[in-house]
Amino acid sequence: MKIEDANIKNFIAISDIISLLNMCCGVLSIISSFNGSFELAALFMIFAIMFDSVDGWVARKTNRHDTLGFGKNIDSLSDAISFGVAPAIFIYSTINTTSTIAQPIIIIVSLLIVICGVLRLTRYNVIADEIKTVDFIGFPIPGIAFILATFYLSGLYNPYVALILSILVSLIMVSTVIYPKFDNIPILAISCVLIVLLIVPIKFVLFNVNIPAFLLLLFCLYYLIINLIKNYI
Repeated sequence: MKIEDANIKNFIAISDIISLLNMCCGVLSIISSFNGSFELAALFMIFAIMFDSVDGWVARKTNRHDTLGFGKNIDSLSDAISFGVAPAIFIYSTINTTSTIAQPIIIIVSLLIVICGVLRLTRYNVIADEIKTVDFIGFPIPGIAFILATFYLSGLYNPYVALILSILVSLIMVSTVIYPKFDNIPILAISCVLIVLLIVPIKFVLFNVNIPAFLLLLFCLYYLIINLIKNYI
């Protein structure tokens, strides 16, 4: 390869732009957490998940030829920011400002999220061409951002539960538990509707609980737990 061949326009494709939008949402979530705008930070993590869920689809539909793995790398780096660093900063900021939990504990859990997230992404890149499976090995990394975001938006956010969930999900991410790709069309359709209801200015609240966020949280926890149980049965 010649130096002139390294021009960025020779590498980037439409799907990579979508991956960058995922990353931008992750950075905006981090900034929102620093500013104490936790609801906005949670929403940006959900937006990042939405972009992440379609970049691969766009790559396939546009017949992306990526022999050098540029797309895979930009996707993983974006995921590390949006689903590793952003949730870590989110949980640190929300708990550090609202509870008396010792700060070193919050820092350790935040680091665990990033470490396990990076390990999971790196393992995926290494074994992607070695193990032929359409399933996920370990809990998908966007899941921790989705759980923390919907947990907070539901109005039920509890610092102690958030820390415990973060530890468990982080460890399951680097496990060998098999998580099938979610292709239940009715549930996916309902989830899309719930996400829209979560974004619109009108709040669907019952007994101080945001119903769309609560249902999305339940869906994700069900996916997390049921496949974990199946692995040991």
